Amino acid sequence: MTSLTIRQPDDWHLHLRDGDMLKGVLPHSAAHFARAIIMPNLVPPVVTGAHAAAYRDRIMAALPDGMTFDPLMTLYLTEDTDPQDVVAAHASGLVKAVKLYPAGATTNSASGVADFDKVRHTLEAMAQHGIPLCVHGEVTRPDIDIFDREAAFIDQVLDPIRRATPGLRVVMEHITTSDAVAYARDQGDDLAATITVQHLMLDRNDMLVGGIRPHYYCLPILKRGTHKTALLDAATSGETRFFLGTDSAPHATHTKENACGCAGCFTAPIALSCLAQTFDDADALDKLEGFTSLHGPAFYGLPVNDTSLTLTKGDPLDIPDQIATGAGPVTVFDPGRPILWHVA
Repeated sequence: MTSLTIRQPDDWHLHLRDGDMLKGVLPHSAAHFARAIIMPNLVPPVVTGAHAAAYRDRIMAALPDGMTFDPLMTLYLTEDTDPQDVVAAHASGLVKAVKLYPAGATTNSASGVADFDKVRHTLEAMAQHGIPLCVHGEVTRPDIDIFDREAAFIDQVLDPIRRATPGLRVVMEHITTSDAVAYARDQGDDLAATITVQHLMLDRNDMLVGGIRPHYYCLPILKRGTHKTALLDAATSGETRFFLGTDSAPHATHTKENACGCAGCFTAPIALSCLAQTFDDADALDKLEGFTSLHGPAFYGLPVNDTSLTLTKGDPLDIPDQIATGAGPVTVFDPGRPILWHVA
C-alpha cells in the first residue's frame, strides 16, 4: 500500500502552552488534527470554567488565518475545585474532561492532588454527569522507583478511586506498561487509554544506551522493550478502548539540554507520519484509522470528523531538527528510523 485515506484524526492529549510558545506550536497540530484535548497545566493552571474560556480564546486568536482547529478544553483538578463549576463548564459544552495530576508528577503539576479524599465530591459529581476524568497515572512517593510508578498508581490510586466512584468515566493517559494494557483490557466501557507516539516507537534503551538523549525524556518515562511491545499490540489491536493521545509537549531546546532537563517530546509535526510507519511495520495499516480517528470520539461521545486526510508512502520524510518559536527553538522528535509516510 502506498496511499491511505482516513477520517481526519484527533489528538486526545496535547500540550499547547501559552503566549509565544502557543503561537509557534499550534500550527503544527492544526495542520493534521481536527480537534485535540488541551492540557490545562499552565502557570497558573486552568482550574475554572472562566479560565478555560479565556484559554480557548487565546488558542483561537493564535490560530493562523485559513486553518481550522477545535480545542477541547479541560480543567485542572485541585483539592479546592468547585464541583458545581465543573458541572456547569461541562454542561455549557466548553469543557470536555477534568485532568488529574498527582502533585509533583510532571511538568507544572505542583497544584495537583495529594489528598484524594479532598476531591471525592468532585469525582462523584463527575460520575453523576458523565464527565470524563483524564489521569496522569503515576504515584510520586520517593520510595517508588520511577519505572514502577505507573503500576503502583493503578493498584494504589486508580483502582480504589474507581471502586469508590461507580460510573466515573476514566481515560488512562499516555499508558506505558503492559500492566496498564492488562488493566484496561480487564475493565468495562467506562475506561479507555491513550498511547503516545514515542512510547510506541522507543524504549528506555533508546534514551540511555550510548549516552543520554534528553529529547527522549518524558513522563511517564520510557520503559523496557517488553512494555513497548504490549503497547504496540494494544494500539494495533482494533480494540476501541485504545486511541491516540500524542502528549506532544514542547519545551525550548535549551530547557531540555540542561543539567535538569524538562520532560516531554515534541512530536506534533510528524506524529501521523510516525504512526503510519509504525502501523505499516506491524502490518496493521487497516487499524490506523480506528486508533487515530474513530475510537476517541466514540469514548467522548462526539461525532467523527467529516473531513479526511491522505497519507502517501515514498522517499524518507525530511524531518526538521527544530522549529522556531518566540519562546526559543523547539527540537522536533527524532524517531530514530526512516519514516516513509507523508501527510499529503
